[in-house]
Amino acid sequence: MKTAVKENIEETFKKLNETISSFSEEEFNIIPYKDSWTGGQTTQHIILASSGFPELFAGNTQKTIRKYDEHVKELEELFLNFDIKMNAPDFLKPAITNYNKDSLNLALAKIESDLLKAAETQDLTLTCLDFEVPGFEKFTIYEWINFALVHTQRHTHQLNSIFRRLTQV
Repeated sequence: MKTAVKENIEETFKKLNETISSFSEEEFNIIPYKDSWTGGQTTQHIILASSGFPELFAGNTQKTIRKYDEHVKELEELFLNFDIKMNAPDFLKPAITNYNKDSLNLALAKIESDLLKAAETQDLTLTCLDFEVPGFEKFTIYEWINFALVHTQRHTHQLNSIFRRLTQV
């Protein structure tokens, strides 16, 4: 299980980094169409949503009394359905500002490192008690890592769409 999780983390962040690197610094901060985020805002949203996992995993946990991966398929079906429009909660909305790709890439590298370390060192079957996603019960560490990955995959898809929109001839 741990090897597959680590491979998924590495692959997800590799694709994200490749997508971000395709933007010029200028393109990264252009709004591609009405009511859209810029590439920079989308990347900052990923960072906001994927930060804090080491603290969550080190917080209050308990032995899980259900399948440790029970919600993974549901998360995949929700976040990888690109026909669904979602609105981020206010605390995950990125500021309207110009973002620096290098700064965001450093933050993403730390998140990837944190997730890899958690996948290696944590008991992924424990349930985290200190936070939950509205509409779900409390997640296991395994489900939280998968949440971060499918959420990142969703927004990597969005970043690709933004890039295509900006660079279409």
